[in-house]
Amino acid sequence: MLKYTLKRGVIAVLTVWVIITITFFLMHSIPGDPFTDGKKIPPQIMKNLEAKYGLDKPLIVQYGTYMKNLLKGDLGDSMKYENRSVGNILSEGFPVSAKLGLLAATLGVVVGVSCGVIASLNRGKLPDYLVIITAVIGVSVPNFVFAALFQYWFGAYLKWFPVGRWGTLSHYVLPVVALGLSMTAYIARMMRTSMLDVLGQDYVKTAKAKGLSKGSIIFKHTIRNAILPVITILGVMIASVLIGSFVVENIFIIPGIGKHYVQSIQQNDYTLILGTTTFYATILVFMMYIIDLLYGLVDPRIRLDQ
Repeated sequence: MLKYTLKRGVIAVLTVWVIITITFFLMHSIPGDPFTDGKKIPPQIMKNLEAKYGLDKPLIVQYGTYMKNLLKGDLGDSMKYENRSVGNILSEGFPVSAKLGLLAATLGVVVGVSCGVIASLNRGKLPDYLVIITAVIGVSVPNFVFAALFQYWFGAYLKWFPVGRWGTLSHYVLPVVALGLSMTAYIARMMRTSMLDVLGQDYVKTAKAKGLSKGSIIFKHTIRNAILPVITILGVMIASVLIGSFVVENIFIIPGIGKHYVQSIQQNDYTLILGTTTFYATILVFMMYIIDLLYGLVDPRIRLDQ
């Protein structure tokens, strides 16, 4: 177990390092700079700005400096937000994005697994068709489309919920549902397929022949095995919604990381782009690592030390 944990830890660190490295060099290959915004700046002022942020040095030197500071936990200062560090921006935006993401992930897992189980137990019946149709729509339509529709119908037209901002419980409903709907649909489809496969296994038939109750068979034998494929993709999905949907956050004017990430790309804010990418990559890799461990806990047949 210890050997497996250390091995996965090394792989996780290398993965994050590769992502940071690729992002760093690709970012500097983008045309433009974070200072001009299409305006002319006197050469001397430009030199002073480049010297302040170390952009006057060779690219490989800039990379070494950034990695050295990163090891100290210093993500640098934003090039567009005056007197604000990247760490400060992330510490303000992440709690909002995390809260939105956790609510959306909870909705996706609870409703998705439940719908998948109900559909599989009613195969070929109305509940099954309703789940399939809803899941196909949920997977096919991007969450920002749902966000815009919800904002118009339930916010502007019916006036049931606020159309934007973040604060009270009523502000959570539309963005959480919009962000969690595609996750719900994807999990429902996967859970239905997995449940149908497990229900046809010999050990389920044996359990029925022994006279076990339907509830015992479903909860003790079927769901536990059927949920394994769902757990496999949960790491990526939960990490994604924890960071937040960039577009959904912008549609509902939510002060999360998404707003800053979009603006940093538009404004070529190098340090903020790197900071948000590093933050996202770290959470994503960490969640995948946790899911690997949970996979073994759910299914004892999986040997983590192999």
